[in-house]
Amino acid sequence: MALASAGCASAVGPVRLGSAQPRGQFHHFASALAAAAASHSRIRIEPVVTQGSVTNLRLLAHGDIDAALVLGDSVPESTRALAIGRVHECYIQVAVRPDSPISRLGDLRGRRIDLGLPGSGSARTGVRLLHTTGLRPGIDVTVEHRALTAAVRALRNREVDAILWGDEVPTPAFDLPMRLRLLDLADWVIPMHRRFGYPYDQVRVPMNTYPGSTAIDTVGVPTLLLTSPHLTNSTVTAIAELLLNYGDKLVPTHTISFQFLDRRWLVGTGQVPLHPAAAAYYRTGHG
Repeated sequence: MALASAGCASAVGPVRLGSAQPRGQFHHFASALAAAAASHSRIRIEPVVTQGSVTNLRLLAHGDIDAALVLGDSVPESTRALAIGRVHECYIQVAVRPDSPISRLGDLRGRRIDLGLPGSGSARTGVRLLHTTGLRPGIDVTVEHRALTAAVRALRNREVDAILWGDEVPTPAFDLPMRLRLLDLADWVIPMHRRFGYPYDQVRVPMNTYPGSTAIDTVGVPTLLLTSPHLTNSTVTAIAELLLNYGDKLVPTHTISFQFLDRRWLVGTGQVPLHPAAAAYYRTGHG
């Protein structure tokens, strides 16, 4: 803990943290991390609203932000960014109207799907998912891009036949008075891994996560908290301390059964190496 305290003492701010659109998982996490920093650390974190992972990676590379929340499968092998930790699991969800004849992804041929904002990681994952199922975006299926609340309205108004998004479960944006039917994506987890080389997770969305929805399995993608190499070691250490010691303040109450933060989870950043200061903190402070 002495290392973390020293890090907080010499840290500077604000740390500009790229998140995503309001009401989504990235934005909630960034806001909670900023609040935890204000209460328990000398660093200050400034959440920056963006379109999501792909936008965040570009802003981080250009020095327009200091840290970023990014879906793991959006990170290119050529990135110079380093990970402070893996922070939560993103659930890729595809929904149709309850009365829709669509029962599997292949039924979307000749139909319309909204994949979310074009700068989001889930839109990128969605394109990968469509290609894996043999559906070519713009040829076999019409792809549209809206913010999530607008996409839900488009689905309700029959302007699209399906929507795809990535977020926590349940997703808070679904406070509109409509029922949804989720498509099971379990059959595509391994094929996506084989095609794109990323180790996607198979995760469960329980029954009645949304009113009347059945239990399904879907594609999970870890979310990483990344930083550029220029962020000081003391600042990285201070952020790592917040992640590890104040995880109960960073996970929304309604997702506690799905999300958690501990040292073993945080260090599982896959192909993206941990920042040396974060690795030293997790190793020195906690074995």
